[in-house]
Amino acid sequence: MTDSRPLRSVLYMPASNARAMAKARTLDCDAVALDLEDAVAPEAKADARAALVAEAQAGGFGHRRLIARINALSTPWGHDDITALAAAPVEALLAPKVDDAADIEALSAAMDAAGFAPDVALWVMIETPRAVLALERIAACASSTRLAGFVLGLNDLAKDSGIAQLPGRAAFMPVLTLAVLAARTNGLIILDGVCNAIEDQARLEAECSQARDSGFDGKTLIHPAQLDVCNRVFAPSDEDISEAEAIVAAFADPANAGKGALRVNGKMAELLHLTQAERLLAKAAAIAKR
Repeated sequence: MTDSRPLRSVLYMPASNARAMAKARTLDCDAVALDLEDAVAPEAKADARAALVAEAQAGGFGHRRLIARINALSTPWGHDDITALAAAPVEALLAPKVDDAADIEALSAAMDAAGFAPDVALWVMIETPRAVLALERIAACASSTRLAGFVLGLNDLAKDSGIAQLPGRAAFMPVLTLAVLAARTNGLIILDGVCNAIEDQARLEAECSQARDSGFDGKTLIHPAQLDVCNRVFAPSDEDISEAEAIVAAFADPANAGKGALRVNGKMAELLHLTQAERLLAKAAAIAKR
């Protein structure tokens, strides 16, 4: 069954900051990614790990999906992160710096060995040049591992590739498109990378609109001030909802029984458009229920 819960906004919060994790319980985000990787200094990793487990066990995150971003298995902390987080009620682990299918298999096997419940998913960061070149092989692991999601990491990809992160992100469009196609082919969630310009709401909105139109489910964020724009852009508009309702109503009309194509409000609507309309209305209903 398709998961219709919205995943417009995924907010990173450092697991080393108790106040930030407490605040996450009050923010209007669809998911919280408690971070043990980039946001935590090496000397604070162990304490942050213990704090994340305690916060997750304490609960109180409500509708927000709880994600834990771990350190890479190649670091001194990755395996310990997985072992400890098996006791935390998280929905997914987000693993950084994967390069190929072998990394997915190793991460999934480590989660199995640690005793994670079968429904705890693996999400991975697509943030290295090798990962981009291996997108289809990585995504295909969804059929045999816990892999369920891609998250773009353009900051690291820019650092390692030399591709500039300019307004409009034109140089990254091939990566965004290939990542979406690989994800959709294999039934994966896919989230856009962060917008570094915290105070530039226009740039944030442009990136959100670009990602939405490119097929992403939502966007990862680095500051609560980015939530309102992100949630609005990735939510169906009133016009979208009205159009979807008209398509559903037209196909439900007994006069149109057995027809595979209809004219709705001056546009052609086929059965594929009915499927899209039903999916959009399910998303809108889930957001409204929130």
